[in-house]
Amino acid sequence: MEISVQMKYSIGFGIAALVIGLFAIFALPADREVKSLAIFLFKLLPFALAAIAIALFDTAVFDRLNGVKIVIIYACFGLFFFFYIPKLFFDVAFREASNTYYLTLVVTPLMILAFSLAFRLGGGTTGNTLRVAFGALSLMLSGLEDLMFLTLNPHAPGRYNPMPEVWDWASHIKVRIGHYPTKYEAFIFIGVHVLLALFIAFYHFRWLEGLKQPLGLR
Repeated sequence: MEISVQMKYSIGFGIAALVIGLFAIFALPADREVKSLAIFLFKLLPFALAAIAIALFDTAVFDRLNGVKIVIIYACFGLFFFFYIPKLFFDVAFREASNTYYLTLVVTPLMILAFSLAFRLGGGTTGNTLRVAFGALSLMLSGLEDLMFLTLNPHAPGRYNPMPEVWDWASHIKVRIGHYPTKYEAFIFIGVHVLLALFIAFYHFRWLEGLKQPLGLR
């Protein structure tokens, strides 16, 4: 079967994502703290490349093999339930959760890509697949998870109760604004990212229509 133009691009972006992603995981230190903006952006690069690869994936490859699509979704579920969950349980039971934080940082963007892939295989367009991936990424990087950690859990009086005036653990925010955020700066930061996710979901992006022909999009 002849490979379409968009599928060739998909394969190319996918290979680039895999190579850079493996380098980021195995060659860079497994830090739970974001050391610099450059490292932060470099670690996001494999996600961006993989998201583009998924969005360009030519689902016509599986037109007569619908079961393969379902098996791929099984594999996405397996990544979470048969890899992450056993690691999580082991860390909680025997290692006092020492590795769970970093492992979660790796698995969460993979889950976003898995959702994006499921959406694409289910008939999602290239543009909407990118919306799913980058909109969810915006929510991931927003700091909303930090806010929910502070508000959902019954913290004893101390560091997290009442809510800290300065979020001195939020290095993913620090590298982007230049300092650890105050709680009000964090609220604004979260709000901006939520609005960005909504913008990605609803804005028409018609100016990108010109890319369809050179990429061979169907």
